[in-house]
Amino acid sequence: MEKKQVKKILCAVDFAEYSKELVRYAYTLQDAFDADLHIIYVAPTLSQYVGFQISPSSIENFVGEIIQGAEETMQKFIKENFPDNPKVVGKVITGYAAEEIINYSKENNIDLIVMGTHGRKGIDRILFGSVAEKVVKSSSVPVLTIRPKKQTN
Repeated sequence: MEKKQVKKILCAVDFAEYSKELVRYAYTLQDAFDADLHIIYVAPTLSQYVGFQISPSSIENFVGEIIQGAEETMQKFIKENFPDNPKVVGKVITGYAAEEIINYSKENNIDLIVMGTHGRKGIDRILFGSVAEKVVKSSSVPVLTIRPKKQTN
């Protein structure tokens, strides 16, 4: 039987506290496969708010600030979690998270996606949906989902 090659891994993060736990799994896989690791964050576009008496230029400026902050956070995140690892790249993208994760995966020939789930239930799940669920259903490559550990007090 022929082994499946995993040369590029995509790990989608949102910079929440459990993102560090999530990237540990991605790093383990990256090391095991000697693969390239792409860490991405998808910032919202906020374009759906154009027309709500908010000028498009105000929205663009706000999104620009979000992206700049996210890029700075990404650089810090990569430096803290993957010091001196040339096989790890960080990228900030704007758009709808599930759609952009799938697009990035296709455009960059990703072999495996690693992402977290928030474990939303009830009305939260109905209102917000599940990015992970949408990616799992739409991806042409395997998706490893990791649910964050519940915090105990």
